[in-house]
Amino acid sequence: MRALESRHAELETRISAEGARPRPNDVALTRLKLEKLQLKEEMEKLRRAS
Repeated sequence: MRALESRHAELETRISAEGARPRPNDVALTRLKLEKLQLKEEMEKLRRAS
């Protein structure tokens, strides 16, 4: 679970950095956000299973 939380936080940092650029890469932002959402869903499944 900690590894997932760490990866989730890392993605949040990367999303913020990309969004702060003068011309953010929309494709990269979408991919990062999707990956972050998938991690969040996986963490929720693990929490419910516990």
